Amino acid sequence: MKHRLALIIGSTLILAGPLAAADSEPGFVSLFDGKTFTGWKLANENTNSYKIVDGAFVAKGERCHLYYVGDPKPFKNFELKVDVMTEANSNGGIYFHTQYQETGWPKHGFETQVNNTHGDWKKTGSLYDVVNVKESAAKDYKWWTQHIIVQGNRVTVKVDGKTVMEYTEPAGKEAGKDFTRKIAEGTFAFQAHDPKSVIRYKNIRVKRLE
Repeated sequence: MKHRLALIIGSTLILAGPLAAADSEPGFVSLFDGKTFTGWKLANENTNSYKIVDGAFVAKGERCHLYYVGDPKPFKNFELKVDVMTEANSNGGIYFHTQYQETGWPKHGFETQVNNTHGDWKKTGSLYDVVNVKESAAKDYKWWTQHIIVQGNRVTVKVDGKTVMEYTEPAGKEAGKDFTRKIAEGTFAFQAHDPKSVIRYKNIRVKRLE
C-alpha cells in the first residue's frame, strides 16, 4: 500500500492521492519528477505564476501556460492522467495536441476544463467550447484524477473513472482560425488562468496508444 501525504490549506486537511501512480499503472510513463521543471517549458509571460510545492505544479497568478517539451515525438493517440486539486472559484485547464507558444491562450489543440466553482459555467471535464459540461464531477480541496483518452477521431474525458464527456470528431472537420480545436497531434500544457485561481497538478503520466 502506497503512503499518502497530508496537506493543510487554511483549516482544511487534505489527503493527497497515491504517490508515483505511473509505477502501478502498466504502460504509463511519468512526465514530472515532482521536484523540478525538467521536461517542461513556461510561456514567456508571468513566469512566476508557477511553483512546485509538495510534488505538484501550483498554478497561481496572471495568465501563463506550462508546456511539456520532454519528448520530441508528438502525442497523437494516448491516455493522459493528471491528479488535480482546485481551491474555491478557480479556473484552469489541461491542454492536449497543443504546441508551445510564448504568449497568449494556446491556439493549437484542445483544452479540457478544470473548474468546479468558478463563474464560468463550463465545468471540469468540458472539451472547452466543443462539448461543454454544466456540472462538475469533482470538488474543490479534494484530489481527483482527470483522465483524457484520444484514440482516432474520439476523445473521452473521465473524472475519477467516471466518463463525463465523449466527443467524436466529424469527418471533414476543419481547424478553427483562432483556436484549432481539431484532432491532430502535439504536446500537453497546463493553464494558470488568473491571480484568484489556485490549481495543483501532479502525478502526470501518459500511455501512448500507437
